[in-house]
Amino acid sequence: MKVAVINCGSSSIKYEVFGLPDCLMLAAGLVENIGGSESRLRQRKRNADGTFDELVYSKRLADYRDGFDFMADVNREDRIIKDDSELFGIGHRVVHGGELFREPTVIDDEVVDAIERLVPLAPLHNPSNLLGIKAARIRFVGIPQVAIFDTAFHQTLPPHAFHYATPYEWYDAHRVRRYGFHGTSHRYVSREAARYLGKAPESVNLITLHLGNGASAAAVQRGSSIDTSMGLTPLEGLVMGTRSGDIDPAIHFFMMRQTGMSSNDLEKSLNSQSGLKGICGLNDMRKIIDQAGLGNDRAELAIDIFCYRIKKYIGAYFAVLGSVDAIVFTGGIGENAGMIRERVCRGLEHLGIAIDNARNEAVPGSVAEIQKDGTPVKVLVVRTDEEQEIAQQTVHAIERGKPAQRRPVAELPVRSQ
Repeated sequence: MKVAVINCGSSSIKYEVFGLPDCLMLAAGLVENIGGSESRLRQRKRNADGTFDELVYSKRLADYRDGFDFMADVNREDRIIKDDSELFGIGHRVVHGGELFREPTVIDDEVVDAIERLVPLAPLHNPSNLLGIKAARIRFVGIPQVAIFDTAFHQTLPPHAFHYATPYEWYDAHRVRRYGFHGTSHRYVSREAARYLGKAPESVNLITLHLGNGASAAAVQRGSSIDTSMGLTPLEGLVMGTRSGDIDPAIHFFMMRQTGMSSNDLEKSLNSQSGLKGICGLNDMRKIIDQAGLGNDRAELAIDIFCYRIKKYIGAYFAVLGSVDAIVFTGGIGENAGMIRERVCRGLEHLGIAIDNARNEAVPGSVAEIQKDGTPVKVLVVRTDEEQEIAQQTVHAIERGKPAQRRPVAELPVRSQ
């Protein structure tokens, strides 16, 4: 039997297929330019010896339904999923679950309606996720499908951590609060870190750092998220590739008065023209590091700001957790940029954190520790695998045989402003 993991964008379907029971990834693909003049499907297929073949197919696809048909045809032709009867289930990544969804949830009509009501909280992502869910339910009739929410892992935040000090009516009427994102990754790496340490997740305290073009930190206490850097939206928190992260909220009003920017223009600027890109014109950390090495002062400044903000969150989460077993780096930057890991941890010896430079420069396997011997706090690099986490959660949700816990939709009004 197989499990398919689906992540739908505005004109794309990203997918992976896993074999059961070991959840081995068999194929990964991307259907892109749906609705365009010519769509493409790029797929990597695992061979028996562990190598991969990559193939590209082209076809005009009008909509997501055509995209799923195309994906199924290619997988049948490549003998990855011979027919729909081989599918145990389908897991869908959904960005925002609000307060309704705390766990992976088997999809039915009520769940679809609930996700639709949450669109005001994630207008850039949930609509695409929904279109994919609706098309997949039509194409794969009778196959259990599960929604996995980026926000679910952070639903354990206590009220003092998720509430903002804004008028309480904003929360009552519009559900303005901290939700957090990258939850699937934070959940996966926190469990992998605990496994590596030889402990149950419920017995360790971790600070997890998902660092990529999007970046977030989480304080994980005994297996549960108790604080995280992203907020109502993914804009809050750490400096990111194109997002500003934390700024003085009054900057919004100042810039609108000074420049005449509209709220839409300002939102676009803070989400897509800020962060590393806003500082030095680049949002690829590899290129920024190269430019800094060539003496580019703005690139060096971007690195300094990026690392400084992470360091501040580490200090804050130390205070929140009381004791920390390990700092966990993950994500494209966290896993691959040794210089960033070293810069983040530099000067934190008083907290029991110190990097071994040789270990930091050569990180083997899926989990590695890079701290100096005898250092109280472990520093781990853990390769995240959100798709495998979604596949595993999909299997567990289906095996439970019922939708996971969620509060009744009627209790949680979500209104657009």
